Amino acid sequence: MLLVRATFAFLALPTLVAGVMPVLLAHGTPIVRKMMVPGIALVTMGGIVLLWCARDLFVSGRGTLAPWDPPTHLVVVGLYRFMRNPMYVAVLAVVVGWSVLYGSAWVLLYAIALAVRFYSRVRRQEEPWLQRQFGSEWEAYASRTRRWFPRLRPNSKWRKLGLSSKTAP
Repeated sequence: MLLVRATFAFLALPTLVAGVMPVLLAHGTPIVRKMMVPGIALVTMGGIVLLWCARDLFVSGRGTLAPWDPPTHLVVVGLYRFMRNPMYVAVLAVVVGWSVLYGSAWVLLYAIALAVRFYSRVRRQEEPWLQRQFGSEWEAYASRTRRWFPRLRPNSKWRKLGLSSKTAP
């Protein structure tokens, strides 16, 4: 049942936000041939990161990426060892990739609007919820892991941080 919920959440959120919407915004705009390689690279890399993060939320977090069905365990594995919000960064990479591929200012403006919305959502909703849900475990993780820009080396001092063995890598 969790797999069905996780699949639905993935299709309902990042697929619509990072896939369908940018393509609709660029509708009728031809692909810029000389920008195919960087555009496809951004879309592909972002897509891989999205799948990786969704898997970590499912396996380690025992939940989905959806706000209506969040993980029940704090996820500190995979790319979450490097940054707190790799999924949002991946969505932005995919949308910027579409913008590059189509040479679309509308899709780029959409990416900027998404970035503002993501920042606001993380600061006003997600982080306060994580604080209430996971308490000192969240505080330890947040104090050692950057919000938007990845660390060059993964955060590997989980035992010193007091994070549970259920969520530690």
